[in-house]
Amino acid sequence: MNLADIMLQAKSHSRQTVAVAIAEDLEVKEAVTLALENDLANFLLFGNEQAIHEMYVDLLINKDYANRLKIVHADSMQQAAKLAVEAVKLENASIVMKGNLSTSILLKEVLNKEYGLRDKGVLSHVAMFEVPGREKAVIVTDAAMNIAPTLEQKAKIIENSVNIARKVGIETPKVAVLAAVEVVNPAMQATIDAASLTVMNARGQIKNCVVDGPLALDNAISIEAAEHKGLTGEVAGQADILLVPTIETGNILYKSLVFMANAEVAALIAGAKAPIVLTSRSDSAKTKLYSLALAICNS
Repeated sequence: MNLADIMLQAKSHSRQTVAVAIAEDLEVKEAVTLALENDLANFLLFGNEQAIHEMYVDLLINKDYANRLKIVHADSMQQAAKLAVEAVKLENASIVMKGNLSTSILLKEVLNKEYGLRDKGVLSHVAMFEVPGREKAVIVTDAAMNIAPTLEQKAKIIENSVNIARKVGIETPKVAVLAAVEVVNPAMQATIDAASLTVMNARGQIKNCVVDGPLALDNAISIEAAEHKGLTGEVAGQADILLVPTIETGNILYKSLVFMANAEVAALIAGAKAPIVLTSRSDSAKTKLYSLALAICNS
């Protein structure tokens, strides 16, 4: 499974409608253009009506695209975020996409008790990376939402990522719970949580996947490294999902893969009532397109 496969799968779905909060951004516009060209989605564009119209004029005068775009004026970032979330709540759209606004503004509306999209579980960030030289993509979670998740939250984060993986064709994902070492050390909470999650999976408390940990990163993704350490099992060296212990670890791993390994990435927020495309404002249009495709596969 790689990001090209995700794109093909998204194209096979019925066309979705995406609600974009603050659409007046060149990278967002390029992603919308690519999505239209690939016949992935229709768009509700929330933000300053005049600015959006001026930026998207080439698309709006295109007869093939004009009826697939609707501009909705918002007086502020907060209002744009609210309207985008409400559009999904009212079933006028099925995906929320972050445009040129801060994550906190959008998430505040997503979590609103009156009209938001929060479900009963934990919201978590799921990122699928395609790294040059590796045959299959790997999922990293959670690099953006949960700062220092508890054991219970980690179990929910695994469930969210497993649901994403299964919907794109990884039937029984292999989950590596990352730590600095491969043995349980009472002084390192990450190793204790990893062992607990492994037992919870073995006893059926975490389903539809295989969990193993603690595992260091090399032993999670390299068969040679795992064999060198004498590690066996289904997950060692073959992980589909990497569960990081804290947001700092996830953030560093995410950015290392993108900026040092030239990885392509698709990312979204899982665990809500609808997929939320929550890429960074610095992410490329290609990343936003792949993220849209991943969201479509999960809508």
